[in-house]
Amino acid sequence: MTAETSQTLDRGLKVLKLLADTDHGLTVTELANKLGVNRTVVYRLLATLEQHALVRRDLGGRARVGLGVLQLGRQVHPLVREAALPALRSLAEDLGATAHLTLVDGSEALAVAVVEPTWTDYHVAYRTGFRHALDRGAAGRAILAARRRTEDDPGFALTHGELEAGACGAAAALRGVTGVEGSVGVVMLAESVPERVGPRVVEAAMEVSDALR
Repeated sequence: MTAETSQTLDRGLKVLKLLADTDHGLTVTELANKLGVNRTVVYRLLATLEQHALVRRDLGGRARVGLGVLQLGRQVHPLVREAALPALRSLAEDLGATAHLTLVDGSEALAVAVVEPTWTDYHVAYRTGFRHALDRGAAGRAILAARRRTEDDPGFALTHGELEAGACGAAAALRGVTGVEGSVGVVMLAESVPERVGPRVVEAAMEVSDALR
């Protein structure tokens, strides 16, 4: 037996998904055509979503995702962090390096979970809430590489000294997780990243991706 659902809520969620998939917004007519409903229905949906700051309309009348969606997204961080911790702990202990989960927040990379190894004499301090540009550091570079999806992509990014002098980084992007864009990585004090680290962060990223699906 199929559970009862709300048609209006379903349409509203479809509007948000359609707007999230475009960089330039959509007009009322475009949304109506995509949803297969008349313009009046779309006007009502947009008006309701605007009241909750989930949608905004520019001067040209194109609808875009509103800032309220970011607020909802921030509430997801604790859930994502909890799901990722087992894989991060295993990664940190295995490599003796500080492991982290980084998510995209606007144009920046935001560390939402960090696990330090328990057995090392020293390791890199990396704090939850640390932000940096997406094009600096292994965590951001792995995310950008996943967006491009080139054939020669090794599946992980390696960096040295981009965020902290003397520190190396390695990270692999999360894959196949709807609504979440991020990476799993490690940071260590070394001249270069050991060969086994790249494949190991890919493995950890797959574990986190599986936990989030």
